[in-house]
Amino acid sequence: MTQKITLSPLRLAPVPLGLATRPAAARPALRAAVVPSVLLAATLVLAGCSNGDQSAAQAAGENSGQESRAKAAKEVSAPAKRLMHTYDGGIVVLDAKTLAPVGDADLPGFNRLNPAGDGRHVLVSTGDAFRVFDAGSWTEAHGDHGHHYAAQPQLTDRAFEADHAGHVVVHEDLTVLFSDGSGKVESFNSEDLASSLESGLPDTDVYTTPSPHHGVAVPLEEGKLLVTVGTEEARTGIAILGPGKGQDREELLRNEDCPGVHGEATAADGAVVVDCENGMLIYKDGVITKVKSPDAYGRMGNQAGSEASPIVLGDYKVDKEATLERPTRISLVDTRTGGLQLVELGTSYSFRSLGRGPAGEALVLGTDGALRVIDPLSGTVTSTIPVVAPWEESETWQDPRPTLFVQGSTAYVTEPEARKIHAVDLKKAAVAKTAELEHIPNELTGVTG
Repeated sequence: MTQKITLSPLRLAPVPLGLATRPAAARPALRAAVVPSVLLAATLVLAGCSNGDQSAAQAAGENSGQESRAKAAKEVSAPAKRLMHTYDGGIVVLDAKTLAPVGDADLPGFNRLNPAGDGRHVLVSTGDAFRVFDAGSWTEAHGDHGHHYAAQPQLTDRAFEADHAGHVVVHEDLTVLFSDGSGKVESFNSEDLASSLESGLPDTDVYTTPSPHHGVAVPLEEGKLLVTVGTEEARTGIAILGPGKGQDREELLRNEDCPGVHGEATAADGAVVVDCENGMLIYKDGVITKVKSPDAYGRMGNQAGSEASPIVLGDYKVDKEATLERPTRISLVDTRTGGLQLVELGTSYSFRSLGRGPAGEALVLGTDGALRVIDPLSGTVTSTIPVVAPWEESETWQDPRPTLFVQGSTAYVTEPEARKIHAVDLKKAAVAKTAELEHIPNELTGVTG
């Protein structure tokens, strides 16, 4: 039996901890031991049964051990970019350059991965919490340069409590968490996460929407906040709230011509978009603009924005009654003009198929196994790169399927059926490296270090 004792002011959600701490020799060949890294020394794990008390001497000894392990972090010559993928039972961390495993952590259940916004941490949506995962790579600024470090990754015991943990959005140097079951919108300065974990969690601001719903919130310029409007029965639009703390925010704008509002993306010109079942809403320069779909039901429920382009890439579905529609067209919305362009790809894709390249290229992974590179202005497919074997999207959205994640000029694509991951060089329009995985990959994300 393992007993976990935590030090105040630690906030823990009542979720399985799942921290793997077995020696490397006791694990399968592709699994590295997960040990605490720097700044994460507040949680004490004691093996064996006890009455829940711990002496000061025990605490001091454990802290000393964690500090010793923290010193194992090594300085490296460049940012140690890393990838993370979930599987049924845990999370695996890979070196983004070599695709070799550098660590993993056990975590039962279906878990979702969200970048925390600081280049180091990932927030794991576990249902009743956003758990903090330390990818173990970071950069410390030092005058006109930075020092780069790498350590073993760790699933920490820090967690933001949530009722049905939903979307995580990073914008305007803030990280915002949305809890679907309560409507709680919790935000904090993205860069404060690492420095606060030694003693707890960063200071947060909490705003609660009038009704719980599957929603999203986006921090805006000058302290403003975009929140979705809806109830558990229906989602109808967005509201723009003025600066303030907690509930002390004045509503400035509202648009409810957005049935089924879902997701968000930002564009190069500062525009923020959310998708609807009949088009898209664009918020820019204090104005909300509606982009209408050409079809009565024209849902753009998933989108991908880019800091290098004013065009937002989205999916496009027209069959409201379909159990699972397999669309073959994508949408391109110009946030400057509100213009909408639909592009026929000749292949279907899934909600995990959309991405953006370093120059704002629109990227779509098709079920024919190819990654398409699209000029967002013209809608022209400029490259078609074979990556994985042809596949079919499952009707169960939680099931693994080929997934696209882009970091710089490299597009990473998982191939669950073959237990592989591929790194695609977007400059050369070719697969640069492929690696076999121990587990069937599901969600995929990464950190820049």
